[in-house]
Amino acid sequence: MARTDMSESAEGRGWSEAAGRSSASAGNRQTASPACAPGSAGDPAGLARRVETVTSPDDPSPPGTGQPSLPHFDVHLVPPDIGPWLAGNTGVRGFTTRASGREGPHVGLIALTHGNELAGAIVLDRLLRAGLRPLRGRLTFGFANLAAFERFDPRQPTASRFVEEDLNRLWEAAVLDGPRRSCELDRAREMRGLVESFDVLLDLHSMLWSSDPLLLSGGSVRGRELAIAIGVPDLVVVDHGHVSGRRLIDYAPFVDPAGTAAANLVEAGQHWEAATVDLTLGCVGSLLRHLGMIESHPELPPPAPPAPPRLAEVTLAVTATTPGFAFVEPFRGGAVVAQQNTLIARDGATEIRTPHDDCLLVMPSLRPSRGHTAVRLARFVGPR
Repeated sequence: MARTDMSESAEGRGWSEAAGRSSASAGNRQTASPACAPGSAGDPAGLARRVETVTSPDDPSPPGTGQPSLPHFDVHLVPPDIGPWLAGNTGVRGFTTRASGREGPHVGLIALTHGNELAGAIVLDRLLRAGLRPLRGRLTFGFANLAAFERFDPRQPTASRFVEEDLNRLWEAAVLDGPRRSCELDRAREMRGLVESFDVLLDLHSMLWSSDPLLLSGGSVRGRELAIAIGVPDLVVVDHGHVSGRRLIDYAPFVDPAGTAAANLVEAGQHWEAATVDLTLGCVGSLLRHLGMIESHPELPPPAPPAPPRLAEVTLAVTATTPGFAFVEPFRGGAVVAQQNTLIARDGATEIRTPHDDCLLVMPSLRPSRGHTAVRLARFVGPR
C-alpha cells in the first residue's frame, strides 16, 4: 500500500513503499521500474463506474511531529476516460496536436503532471472530444504522468501524485541528460523534445489544501507578462520554484533570457472539486483568446469581466528542515498576515516569522515533509 506523506511538492510518495523512500534512491537504479509500464489508463481500475463522491480515510499525523492529522478529502470528480487520446499523433504517448494550417504559435496544454490532479485531465478530455481546433498555430493537448494516473484510487486520492519521484522537479538539463532512471524521469525524457517545441505552455494543476487559485509565472519577465495577460485567476505570483528540483515552467527554454517561449502554471483550486474544473476551463479559454487561437467555443466559458491582476512576488520560500515543521494555525492559501515578524510556524527549534508587513501566504502545506516547500511568503506589487 502506498504511504501517505503530505507536502506541497509530494502528497504521496508513490505507489510502493520502496519507491516512496526518496527520489534519490529510486534514481540510483539504472533501469526503470516495471511499475511504469503502460496499463489501462482509459478507465483506471474501473473508476468511471464508481460513485462521484468518495471520502478518503483518516490518516493520523506522524508521531511526535506536531503536524495535524490528514483530514477527510471528498472526491467529487470522476477520472476521465482518456483512452481515445493515449496513442496521440505526436510520437509521444498521451500527446495530441491539432493544427490550424495557419501561421501562429505552438501552444502546449499539459494535464496530469501529477497523477491525482484530475481537473486538468477532465478539461483536456472535454476539449478534445468537442473537437477544439485553433484558428491559428498549433495546439497540443498532453497527459503527462500516465503511470501515476492509472493508479488513482478515490479511496486513497493522495497516494498517486507520482510513482517514484515528482515529474515536476526534473526539468534541468543536468538531470535529463544524466545516467539515472526512474519512471518519471523516463517520461520527462519522452516529453522533452515536444516540450521544447512549445512557444507557450500552460501547466494545469490543482491543490490539496484550501487556497485561493493563482497563476505561478516563474521568475522570467515573459512568464509574468503571460500570466497578467491571461488574467484568470487574477492572482499572479512571481516565484523561483523549489529547492528540490526545477518545475516544467522553470525549464530553460521558458526562462532563458535570450529565448522567446513562455510558461505558466495554474493552480486552479482544490483537488477533486467541480469548481476547479470550471476555473481551469476559464484559464484555458482566456489564454487561447489572448493568443488569437479561438474566438468562442461551446465548451469554454465566455470572457470574464476584465479585472486588474493582483501581482505578488515571493520574498522567501520556506523549506521544511525537520519532520516536526508545524504552522501555529491552519492557514489558508491566500491569507495575508498584516504585521512583520508575526510567528506563523515552527520548524523544530526554529521560528518562522513573516519578513514584512502584508505578507501573502502562498499555498501553505499543512503537513510538509523535510526538504520540501512548506510555504512561500510574498509581497504584493501594486494594488491587492
